[in-house]
Amino acid sequence: MVPPVRFNPQAWLAEARALIGAAHVLSADRGDDLSACTRDWRNKFEGPALAVLRPADAGEVQSLVRLAARTGVAIVPQGGNTGMCGASVPTAGGPQAILQLGRLDRILEIDPGNNTATVEAGCILQTLQEQAAAAGRLFPLSLGAEGSCQIGGNIATNAGGVQVLRYGNMRDLVLGLEVVLPDGERLDLLRGLRKDNTGYDLKQLFIGAEGTLGIITAATVKLFPAPGAEVVAFAGMSSIGQAVRLLGAMRARLGERFTAFELMSGEAVELVRSHFPGTPAPLEGRWPWHVLMEATDGGSDEALREAMQAALMACLEDGCLEDVVLAGSLAQGQALWALRENITHAQQMDGGNIKHDISLPISRIPAFVEQMLPRLLQAFPGARPIVYGHLGDGNLHFNVSAPAGIAPAAWQRETDAVNQLIHDAVAEMRGSISAEHGIGQLKRHEMALYKTPAELEVMRRIKQALDPQGLMNPGKVL
Repeated sequence: MVPPVRFNPQAWLAEARALIGAAHVLSADRGDDLSACTRDWRNKFEGPALAVLRPADAGEVQSLVRLAARTGVAIVPQGGNTGMCGASVPTAGGPQAILQLGRLDRILEIDPGNNTATVEAGCILQTLQEQAAAAGRLFPLSLGAEGSCQIGGNIATNAGGVQVLRYGNMRDLVLGLEVVLPDGERLDLLRGLRKDNTGYDLKQLFIGAEGTLGIITAATVKLFPAPGAEVVAFAGMSSIGQAVRLLGAMRARLGERFTAFELMSGEAVELVRSHFPGTPAPLEGRWPWHVLMEATDGGSDEALREAMQAALMACLEDGCLEDVVLAGSLAQGQALWALRENITHAQQMDGGNIKHDISLPISRIPAFVEQMLPRLLQAFPGARPIVYGHLGDGNLHFNVSAPAGIAPAAWQRETDAVNQLIHDAVAEMRGSISAEHGIGQLKRHEMALYKTPAELEVMRRIKQALDPQGLMNPGKVL
């Protein structure tokens, strides 16, 4: 029997440096600080890395993947490292190298006539938004980390954001992909076609797969005509049932002009105001629930504002809301959006919280919340639910802050028990335990609880077929 070849880290690093240049292979043995890449931004997950690799193009990605496949080194693809579930950092066990895609940041083409853009995976989301706007087009994906997250990561996690109501999530925005497979082969699916009925839609395998099936190096995405008018409103109501009725009524009256519908509990709004003292109170009274709404179209601000105001007044008369304010300027609209966008930051400043990224049929959300709140407080007295999210697509961030006087570390030890209580109820209502943040390391162990055996088996077969060595982002999803 031939003895196995002992893995030589220094030889591996030398070969990687020969492939992409010494300056772009970072390693601890030469004094490089890898912590920004080996630790996730929530400081929940951290793992050792043999190296951080920074290729310049898809060809260099291929070379590095072939090296990894030949030597049994696992590859952890990483974009902006802004994910919520630890998918972009290494796990323990076996040599793993982080493939940081930030140098693949070019916008290859913006085609206004076809309403598409082709970009490399490391392109910052905000950069694509700005370049699309310069061409008179809109790339509608919008989320809190848009100044640092990268398109490849958005695709790998099937990101959602605040405009899913009108434009869909990332899966709906991708027309084509370029992917480096686990053996180093490049799969070129960069087609800007809305209709292509030639067998399996292979790109869909890699969207939301979190880098476990291959490495996305470029994408062709949809663009839309840039809206000429935008109107923002903020409403208060007594029940979440009113919010669901309001959603249906506003969609019926405004149609596709209605682009965002964000739910916020009264506790979420007060949390933001307590940690951001300059935040104005949009409404005179305090309400258990609030909704932030946005409408856009290609016409005039005045015409859209009149349509929005008429729809809101009709909803007020019908009892879908109790109070409402319409932003009178762009600055006022931005201030209302800041109230929603600062919820995550306020929770971080507040201390320990257990996050949930769930989705439910919209019609069942009132019953879920009404049942879950008393169950939660009975099981965990003093717990502080902070509920908000993209109600227009059924996505709730049902987060639970620690009871007063409980240390963050102690509250985190309750994570599994809190998760089970909430996720069991989600499953009973045929919902999902992950709406837009993915699975990563955080929810991997829960997949067996809430996916059917048949679903998991098909996923394992796909993984085995494409990545038989198990070297693509190990320890994630499955």
